[in-house]
Amino acid sequence: MQLDLNLLAALDALLEEGSVAGAADRLHVTAPAMSRSLGRIRRSTGDQILVRTGRTMTPTPYAIAVRAQVHALLQQVQGVLAPSHELDLTTLERTFTLRWHDSLVALGGAALLAAVREQAPGVRLRFIAESSTDSPGLRRGEVDLEANANPPAAADVRAEKVAETAQVVVVRPGHRLAGEPAQPMTAEQYAAADHVAVSRRGNLSGTIDDALARLGLARRVVATAPSEATALEFVRDSDLVVTAPQATTRRASADLGLVVLPLPLDLPPASVYLSWHQRYDTDRAHAWLRELARTALDAPNRRA
Repeated sequence: MQLDLNLLAALDALLEEGSVAGAADRLHVTAPAMSRSLGRIRRSTGDQILVRTGRTMTPTPYAIAVRAQVHALLQQVQGVLAPSHELDLTTLERTFTLRWHDSLVALGGAALLAAVREQAPGVRLRFIAESSTDSPGLRRGEVDLEANANPPAAADVRAEKVAETAQVVVVRPGHRLAGEPAQPMTAEQYAAADHVAVSRRGNLSGTIDDALARLGLARRVVATAPSEATALEFVRDSDLVVTAPQATTRRASADLGLVVLPLPLDLPPASVYLSWHQRYDTDRAHAWLRELARTALDAPNRRA
């Protein structure tokens, strides 16, 4: 079987666009030419790839299963065959999938999107939600760039700390912990309050509890929330307190009229990591996106 790399590009476009016309526009070919490519792909794979359902076309189970692999293979081929080409952002057409913690999307997503649209209008960003379990999306090519609080453990996945922010305590106005500015909250007062913890896995304890234990203290976590936004809603309507990174909660706390207080514990700042698979180390477009992401995630911290 002789491989035609043009068919790989056509298959990637067909799976991304979900239509012959859309794939043709993306690759700057005619619709009849793309239809012929689809026919050749069907003969090569023995699968229909896209089937018509009413006025639209739907990918087959096989097409869905290989979509991420096809995209990753195409990126690798392009990197091998054109490693020295200069990056032309004005003509770059590419879709990046970003799996970021929801608070980091709120923190830097808008700034990143604005920068991408200004510099490379042909680039699209797909922000997807974090999973409640670890996922090898970076290694499989399903995700191009991750952003969260923890570096990955896999040896073939790169990680870079791009920002740090202090942990703070958020309460509703009039909460007894708000007190007077001249009388800051103590660790004992903090531990005695009822807490809501932010955890997408539903963890009831963590580094805060370890720090309290070193002081001979313990707190009561009465609930967990999968996101900071949800936790802040809990806090707004109750006497619960939540502890979260200052940079990611500052704006939301202000919008909800909540009070932000210093954390009375000696904890290291919360870190923000960008992670990507090593296959993208020399990918100029990916490196460009990483630089924009660094700036977007660290800019709010620099304004603090």
